[in-house]
Amino acid sequence: MMDWRNLLVSPNTPILHTLEIIDKNARQIALVADENDRLLGTVTDGDIRRGLLKGKALQDPISMIMNSFPTVASPYETRENILALMKIKKIHQIPIVDEEGRIIHVEVLNELLRPKRKDNWVVLMAGGLGTRLHPLTHDCPKPLLKVGNKPLLETILQSFIDQGFHRFYISVKYKAEMIREYFGDGSKWGISIRYLQEQDSLGTAGALSLLPEIPAEPFFVMNGDLLTKVNFEQLLDFHKAYQAQATMCVREYDHQVPYGVVRLDKHRLTSIEEKPTQRFFVNAGIYVLSPDVLDTIPHNQYFDMPSLFDNLMKTNLETIAFPIREYWLDIGRIADYERANIEFAEVFG
Repeated sequence: MMDWRNLLVSPNTPILHTLEIIDKNARQIALVADENDRLLGTVTDGDIRRGLLKGKALQDPISMIMNSFPTVASPYETRENILALMKIKKIHQIPIVDEEGRIIHVEVLNELLRPKRKDNWVVLMAGGLGTRLHPLTHDCPKPLLKVGNKPLLETILQSFIDQGFHRFYISVKYKAEMIREYFGDGSKWGISIRYLQEQDSLGTAGALSLLPEIPAEPFFVMNGDLLTKVNFEQLLDFHKAYQAQATMCVREYDHQVPYGVVRLDKHRLTSIEEKPTQRFFVNAGIYVLSPDVLDTIPHNQYFDMPSLFDNLMKTNLETIAFPIREYWLDIGRIADYERANIEFAEVFG
């Protein structure tokens, strides 16, 4: 993070030198202060342009064009309040000052909007054979099939990165070397990627037994063949709020019976409902698990997520459902893959 002292100028600093300071720093602002770091004013590129249009010279002191009554905030203001103030005032920078007007820090809109870095692990399941997508997966593992202009798994990865997550494990088996070669150690994205190598198919939960250590916080598990706009931070908060051991994302699924449904009482007909729609919640393939859950997973054996949740429910551990309202698509069949490529640009830009 840039030291705000690099933004300081005195009231007598020439406009030209102040402009050079603004151009050099990413925050696009200079702070005019006295010898005790008390804020006297602020200067942006726009202030300088307006001053020059009014006839000021580049050698004039910056005090002649500075904003002498800048918007400031106290160090006790919340991030949300500062963002709201920026929106109301239509500004991108706010100096933070103490009770005596001394500069403590500078908040910048882009930095405030940047997602907070989160240490929760993300485990992506990418070891499946993708048999239902043959012949597309004969020579390419399903997670590397291109949807839009990049592999499916990269879109999943980027969705987590955009929300501040940076510690990833990818479970691999089928054509694992291709996935390892493409994603490497994650440095291309500024993240960490490690791999869980399945020798035999271990299922959606069994691969978790290969984790080299127990995480300190709840972690995500997600199938590597999904496209979604789920807010993962909200999902994590939901899991924590209910103090759950395991959270399963669920999606509402409608099924219309193509016939008139007849209900009987023995041989008597009691009602006829024409082509009724039945609604269910289905497993969406995205989970948050607390670290203790790993102790219940058999080591290096096939074990799927439904079995894990069944076991947890039988022992009365807190298992909850998080309904997904956002875009979600399971790419399990050729028709799903074709639909994903049609919808990708609109949904993911």
